[in-house]
Amino acid sequence: MTVGVLLMTHESVGQALVKAARHVLPKLPLRVATVEVPARADPDVMRTLTAKHARELDQGEGVLVLADLYGATPCNIGLSLSAVGVRLRCVSGLNLPMLLRVLNYADKPLDELAEIAASGGRGGIFIDHA
Repeated sequence: MTVGVLLMTHESVGQALVKAARHVLPKLPLRVATVEVPARADPDVMRTLTAKHARELDQGEGVLVLADLYGATPCNIGLSLSAVGVRLRCVSGLNLPMLLRVLNYADKPLDELAEIAASGGRGGIFIDHA
């Protein structure tokens, strides 16, 4: 069994990141789903939809929620899943290096994978010092 990965993002962000990840890794080693929250979406409706996706992803090892922006509606909906019985960890600041790092450590448990996600996201940021 492995951890499921749920991308919680604003419109168009999650699908674009999964598409880019498939360019690098044509066969994703983890189950990945995306929920993209439209600007005028009803949070309760989105929460119900998201809970359904999270339950489908959870094969007993939990769900890693990768959110694009801490404190925004997609992240808040993802965090609320623990109240409906989904075992999860949430990491915000989603970027492609974060997602790829998670996918490259598919055998790790949920708590460790959350740490790997955070370090992968930070590690993918560079400043040109030219």
